[in-house]
Amino acid sequence: MALSSCKESVFTPKPRMYPKISFPEFTLVNYETPFCPFTFQYASYIKPIKDTSFFGEKPLNDCWLNLQMEIFNGTIFCSYLPINKSDELTKYIKDSYKLAREHQVKANFIDEIPIHKSKQVNGMLYNLEGPTASSFQFYLTDSTKHFLRASLYFNAQTRQDSLQPIIEFVKKDLMTIINSFEWRY
Repeated sequence: MALSSCKESVFTPKPRMYPKISFPEFTLVNYETPFCPFTFQYASYIKPIKDTSFFGEKPLNDCWLNLQMEIFNGTIFCSYLPINKSDELTKYIKDSYKLAREHQVKANFIDEIPIHKSKQVNGMLYNLEGPTASSFQFYLTDSTKHFLRASLYFNAQTRQDSLQPIIEFVKKDLMTIINSFEWRY
């Protein structure tokens, strides 16, 4: 009598692999120009570049800038708008809300966090979670003269979980920008 047994092959999944990320060491740098009515601090690995083209057209204001993060292939797009009429603030806030909500189709969650830094710097932060094109957006205003909107984008088609460590690292630097932001009068 012969005994034989079949050994079931056990499938062992390979562990997930993620790209190795080297986070830069940095110092804080002051952003201040004579033609923009605001200042803030940013990480030294970020390179501020004046925005010269908005969909092939000249930007609406000379204070539009892109904060390039070449090491992460990302950009924080910043749009400054002066408030000249009483109804413009409402329009700018609605536009910011609408632009953040456009990502709702892909977002798992959108957290709206009010910003109350001081009497002169208030706004809203949109923390978007899930496979969205932008993970972090905010606007800042003094409610009477100035409005700034910013959004974070990465020029990559990688999976969101691969970008997540970078997003978390950059969010801290975005919070530094928000917390150090001041309007100049």
